[in-house]
Amino acid sequence: MKRSLISILIILVMSASLSVAQSGIKEDFKPASSNQPGKEYPMVNSEGRVRAQISASDAKYVQLDIGGVKYDLVKDENGVWTGESAPQDVGFHYYQLNIDGASVPDPGSMVYFGACRWGSGIEVPSDDQDIFALKNVPHGHLHEIFFPSASTNLSRRAFVYTPPCYTKELSKRYPVLYLQHGYCENEFSWPMQGYANLIMDNLIAEGKAKPFIIVMTYGMTNDIPRGGLRNFDIKPFQTVLIDELIPYIDTNFRTLPNQDNRAMAGLSMGAFETRLVTLNRPDVFSYYGLFSGGVYNPDDLKDHKNLKLVFHSCGSKERPDGVKNAAAELQKAGIKAVSYISEGTAHEFHTWRRSLYQMAKSLFK
Repeated sequence: MKRSLISILIILVMSASLSVAQSGIKEDFKPASSNQPGKEYPMVNSEGRVRAQISASDAKYVQLDIGGVKYDLVKDENGVWTGESAPQDVGFHYYQLNIDGASVPDPGSMVYFGACRWGSGIEVPSDDQDIFALKNVPHGHLHEIFFPSASTNLSRRAFVYTPPCYTKELSKRYPVLYLQHGYCENEFSWPMQGYANLIMDNLIAEGKAKPFIIVMTYGMTNDIPRGGLRNFDIKPFQTVLIDELIPYIDTNFRTLPNQDNRAMAGLSMGAFETRLVTLNRPDVFSYYGLFSGGVYNPDDLKDHKNLKLVFHSCGSKERPDGVKNAAAELQKAGIKAVSYISEGTAHEFHTWRRSLYQMAKSLFK
């Protein structure tokens, strides 16, 4: 009897091992760092696969929708659905669950604004998460402000990061970076999934960046239908930014209120906005940053007399040659230009976190 039980156990273990081997999935899943407190799912393994699970006993089918691909989940006898994605790039990804045709947030995930909705997001671990880790260093403050906008007849929201020394050195004034989100994102995106404040805290603590203020506001982009980028009119947002937000920031925060001490950068659609604004108003900013969103050429900038730095970046899975070549052409024309390529990433937030980290080290020096 004992020998029979041992034989059965050996067969079961071998069967389980064979099943795992046949699936090709490493069973080293851990709860994602982006989960709600105490939630075990979703999980991520060392391959970058995302495993989702939800209890929905009456559902006919459930899918994990991530990276533009839907993966079928499998229901067990208790009505719990579980399934995995293919390996994902390192970094942050928006996703959702599709239950009988209804797309819903995963109750295990924190909620982020992206893909034109408040929904789920997941962090696939990278080797350089240290750049935005919450460390035991002096921390700045993230202020939520509302500024008057006569042009839109609204009080508009912005988030303002002030460095750790801002509340201590009360006579000191600071340069300002105006930092824009992408299409289908908003002013919450850089502080929440971008960790802009933690990136700056860590850089300042390590002595790698000069302390400066960051202002993040909604770029008025999300009313544009997909595919309608060519019809985007920059003038309304340019008015809000140049004529309303910047004066408000200069009045209410201790800034250095001049062109030499202002920068503008953005990701994707925010890079497109940055390019348009800086070309229309070369008198306002001295540092330009385009993260995964176009490039400047020498003719664009021939009349920009006080330009101190042009920063181009993208993921290695985007169009890195275009970014590198653009920077090289600007350098040939005598313009200080830098290119940065985020290895192993595409059009996603980890590309842009890395880009901010790299650009910040060169600002206002």
